[in-house]
Amino acid sequence: MLRKTFHGGVHPADGKKFARDIPFQTYLPKGDLIFALNQHIGKPAKPVVQKGDTVLAGQIIAEADGFVSAHVVSSCSGKVKAVESRTTVAGTLSPCIVVENDGNYTLAEGVGTQREASSLSNQEIVEFVKAAGIIGLGGAGFPTHVKLMPKNPEEIRYVIANGAECEPYITCDDQLMRTAPEEIVAGLKIMLQLFPNAEGVIVIEENKPEAIAAMEKACAGQGKVRVQAVHTKYPQGGERSIISVVAGKHLKLGMLPADVGCVVDNVATIQAIYRAVCKSEPLMERGFTVSGDGVKNPCNLMVKIGTGFAEVLEAAGGFAEGKEVQKLICGGPMMGIAMAGLDVPICKNNNALTVLCEDPVAVAEKQQTACLRCGRCNQVCPLGLTPQMMAVAAERKNYERYEKKLYGLECIACGSCTYICPAKRPLMQLFKQAKAEIMAAKKK
Repeated sequence: MLRKTFHGGVHPADGKKFARDIPFQTYLPKGDLIFALNQHIGKPAKPVVQKGDTVLAGQIIAEADGFVSAHVVSSCSGKVKAVESRTTVAGTLSPCIVVENDGNYTLAEGVGTQREASSLSNQEIVEFVKAAGIIGLGGAGFPTHVKLMPKNPEEIRYVIANGAECEPYITCDDQLMRTAPEEIVAGLKIMLQLFPNAEGVIVIEENKPEAIAAMEKACAGQGKVRVQAVHTKYPQGGERSIISVVAGKHLKLGMLPADVGCVVDNVATIQAIYRAVCKSEPLMERGFTVSGDGVKNPCNLMVKIGTGFAEVLEAAGGFAEGKEVQKLICGGPMMGIAMAGLDVPICKNNNALTVLCEDPVAVAEKQQTACLRCGRCNQVCPLGLTPQMMAVAAERKNYERYEKKLYGLECIACGSCTYICPAKRPLMQLFKQAKAEIMAAKKK
């Protein structure tokens, strides 16, 4: 019997109404494009261009500098204006390559060359994915070519296409599944070439009936590929949650999905694999949602990597007229990053700008009380942790208990506990701080 959900979780207002039925529009940036060198998990890429160099769209401008790293590809043609530190979404300075866009988008040699995936070796497939600079486009940003090289590929039983898109407001994956289902299925079949004993499973929440129908149609007659519709519940799209539903396995701290026979990638990542392998197209653009009650024209855009957030807001008509915006979020309200301003570039793993007329954090701060010991946070934790006890340990900086007794480092920072807390305690923020301090101590 197929599983439909996982342990715990919450049901926040999904906010999908703003942009769910708005088809993709292609947006071509007007200003400079800024390419961060650390827009992936692992070691930052190493620049291979310098100020004054001419670059083409699809050209590698920074190379992976280590096993867990990823190439950075220019998404436009033009001249390198600078190689310098710039502010990114996190609010910190990061090394970046700034390209003055000439507006022509002249492609590098070889981009667009057609290939037949079935004639390629496993090594060739992995190399094409690496050359394309593909990382996880669902938010984590793990280099995809590394995921495709587990220690024992014959032990992989499920290649999971994550189309859950459980984060409120974001709808770009929904639109992608509606408009490019054949490319997603083709990408999934390429991945299955690497894992001969696996089946492909496309997981979609039930609040996306159009995407489910489109993907089921694309899967018809494709053999080892199927759609698994699941209950709408946050954080259904979390890697551990989705593995629990599809494989019935619990991913423990320190384990990789491959350790329980799974490979998980976002549907946009899988489409990018198809384009890299079969069309020689590096990762130059991605789907992006601009949404919220503070946006004049909520929309789904296909944007070039490196485009400024300010430009995509302008493409959505700017702020809603007659409303006062209180919150800017990169991503969605549950796991997104609050932004101080929009003068920062879109990186590969950024999928949305959410603009709100009310700041839920500010509202919660005014209502905050002492812990009521109601236990709701424990009930909704998808990992079965005890946030109530973790909070006490974190506040007292008893990090040995936090880590060793309460397994606090297992926390995925989904925010379910913070959302459900009637005392409005900032639990997720507290856990993020505790984890950062523990990891910093370990490095020392």
